[in-house]
This record gives sequence, structure tokens and C-alpha cells, in this order.
Amino acid sequence: MIRLLILVLTVIILNGCGDTRPLIEQIKRNGELVVVTRYGPSTFYEAKGVFMGLEHDLVKQFAAELGVKVRFVIPETFEEVLSMVETGEAHFAAAGLTVTPGREPRIRFGPGYQQVYQQLIYHSGNRRPRSIDDTARGVLEVVSGSSHEEALKNLKPDHPSLHWETQKELDSSELLRLVKEKLIDFTIADSNEVSLSRRFHPELKVALNITKPQTLAWAFPHDQDTSLYENAREFLEVFKASGAMNQLIERYYGYTERLGFVDTRNFRRHMAKRLPALQPLFEEAAGKTGLEWQMLAAIGYQESHWNPKAVSPTGVRGIMMLTQATAEQLGVKNRLDPRESILGGARYIRIVEEKIPERIPEPDRLWLTLAGYNVGFGHLEDARILTQRKGGNPDTWCDVKRYLPLLSQEKYYKTLKRGFARGREPVNYVDNIRGYYELLIWEQENAADFQPPPAKVLTTTPVSL
Repeated sequence: MIRLLILVLTVIILNGCGDTRPLIEQIKRNGELVVVTRYGPSTFYEAKGVFMGLEHDLVKQFAAELGVKVRFVIPETFEEVLSMVETGEAHFAAAGLTVTPGREPRIRFGPGYQQVYQQLIYHSGNRRPRSIDDTARGVLEVVSGSSHEEALKNLKPDHPSLHWETQKELDSSELLRLVKEKLIDFTIADSNEVSLSRRFHPELKVALNITKPQTLAWAFPHDQDTSLYENAREFLEVFKASGAMNQLIERYYGYTERLGFVDTRNFRRHMAKRLPALQPLFEEAAGKTGLEWQMLAAIGYQESHWNPKAVSPTGVRGIMMLTQATAEQLGVKNRLDPRESILGGARYIRIVEEKIPERIPEPDRLWLTLAGYNVGFGHLEDARILTQRKGGNPDTWCDVKRYLPLLSQEKYYKTLKRGFARGREPVNYVDNIRGYYELLIWEQENAADFQPPPAKVLTTTPVSL
């Protein structure tokens, strides 16, 4: 009864209490957009006290275009996502939903913004299934009401031995964790979510794709009033055409495949054995330079694996692998002294960052700074010039990382001021640091079992794209 009363009141509010003006005008008048989403790494989550996620950022950008705030609603089960759109409890759903024939009669999909595959996932310690029929030897679980269940139902006629169980209380990321813990043998997940989960759980392996590429899209009700839908369609088309969608995808997925099982295992071992003695030094350097200590730690790990005595064949040495010339510039007397090296490296990062045009915002500013720290600012500028020549945006890491590797090809570097550079190295360098940083944050904040927030969590936390 209480649920019904809340539903009625919500529908009345969303419909503007009988207001006959177009829905988009009602939303602008009320100053609030109500969006249903899911809690997970590919949609909406909290890290270091800030809400983020691709769906979160995309919706916030749309709301900014409309000049309104967002109220995100997280239902108790996945099956409620579409029903909340149908009943008018939310204006639309931004929940990483795939466009499927089974869903289209229920809701109206907006333009697609990302493509994914549905993938069969297993644990690396188990035998790889060669076909969907091999799941008969174990336990396969999927989220109830999901596109994964729909795909399995479509496969069932041609695979009569196919059997699965559905979960109403768990979401896809939690089922991936169960596979990682060997509590179940298989699950089905979208490739984007698999990519994000494998950053922290490299034991998860992809056996095979069970679908062709599928499109992710926002979901709207089948109403006669399509004003909100049309505004969203126009926004997404412009957002994609401007390259901003590619930048957003790069922000969350551009580095996720860099670290393999061995990389992650070694990092975790070094976190336990080497980081405790160095963490106060990273924190001290962070306090003096304004950089995050976790980011400095990730940079230090990429440089030396936190080995204070590290020395390269080219003569760079120490935790931050400083050259002799850079050390002299910074007043570092002993590069093998951890404190001097870390503080010197942090200061040098700030020196490089000061050369980056002020108009470039975060996080692109940081990624470009790190690329310049690695390859040299002059070569970074050459790459930005080449990016502009090729029609890309020299102020975004998403575009510059595409053209940095060309600095090793004669037909390109001979046309640039600083000449040859191993341009692939700064790309790998930045992507590795991003991976180590995310893993460090995850290990510190999410080492315990994943606990999503309670249902109906609301937020209007701003985010910088």
C-alpha cells in the first residue's frame, strides 16, 4: 500500500500535477531530472567520496545542457529498472541497457552510444568452455530479467542441454565476483563490464562471445509526449559528433586491458611488502605539491616497482627514475634516497604540468603531463601538432594517444621539430599508471566484499568531464 502511494505521488510529480506543457518544459520548470540507474563500475559508483561512472557523467552532462539537477534512483533489483520507466517513476533509465527485441515493446530506446558483446565468463583456474554447451558441467548464473537471460533463452532451442539459474538479488558485477571466488562456475556479462572488472579480478577469463555486437542506449517510456526523448536524442548525436563520447569512453575504458594477471599479482605483492615504508614519503610529497599520493605511488611503481635502488641501462635511477640532469635541476643530491627521489619526481611533474596550456582541464591535463614526463615535453608537443594536422583534438589525451606512436615513423617525425621518439612508450606508460592507480584505490577502499548502496540512493554530485 505504501509502495503504491509513493508511486502515485511520484507519477503526479513527474507529470507536473496535470501540467499540459511538454514534458521537457515541465522538467526545466521543476529543475530536476529523475533518472533510474544501476550501481556498478560501468554505470554509477562512488570512489573517494565522489560519484562517477560513464552513465553518471553522461547524464550529468545532459542535465547541464538542460540547466537542471539530476536525482539518480537505484532500485533494489535489476528487473525494476524498466518497470520504473514504464510506470513513470523515472523520466528515463541510464543503466547500461542493451537494445534487444524483447525490450523494445516495453520502452523506447534512444540513440546508441556504445557497443558491447555478451560474454561467457569463467575462472582462469578452471577448464575453458569451448562452447555454450560446456556450461552444462557447472553452475551458470545470470541476473534475472537481464539481456543475458534473454540471450540464453534465444540460444536454448539450438542448445537443449543449456541450463542456468537466475539471481534477483545480485547484479552482474556481483556475479562476476562469485566466479572469481569460485562460488559459481560461469556467468554472462557485457564486455564493457568485464573489461572494468578484470582490472581488479584478472582471474576472470572470457571464454567466448555469445552474441553479436549489441548497442547500449538510454530507455524512455512509450509516451505520446516525446519532447524529452527528442532532446536527449539531439544531445547524444551532438555529443558523439563532437568527439566527447569517445573521450568519455577513453576515460573509463581506454587503459583497462593494460595490466594482466601477472602485473596485478606482482602489484598486490609489492603493495604488501614495499609500499608501507614508502607511503609516508608519497604522502609528504603530495602535501608539498598538491598531487594525490596514490597517483605519485602509481607513477613510482611504473618507474621502479618501488625499488629505491633501481637503475636502468640509460642511467636513470631511484624510485622515480630521475636522470642526472633532472636531479641536478631539482637539487636532488642522491637519486637513490627514496625521500629525495619521490619529492624530486613530484616537483618535476608539476614543472612539466606548468607547460601544458591552462585551457586543458582534468583529467586530460594529467595524462598529457605524464606523457610529457615520460617522453619529454618537446616530443609531446610534436604529437599534439601531428594530432591537429590529422584533424584530432590536441587538447585531449583520447586523440593525442592515437598519434604519439607515429613519432617513431620517419615520414612523420621528419616533419616535426624534435624528430624521432619512441611514441608508443608514453602511451603504455600513462595507461599502466592509470591501471595501477585504480588498482591501488580499489585495494584500499574496496578490499572488503562489494556492498552497493541501499535502494533509492539519490545524488546530484557534480562531476568534471
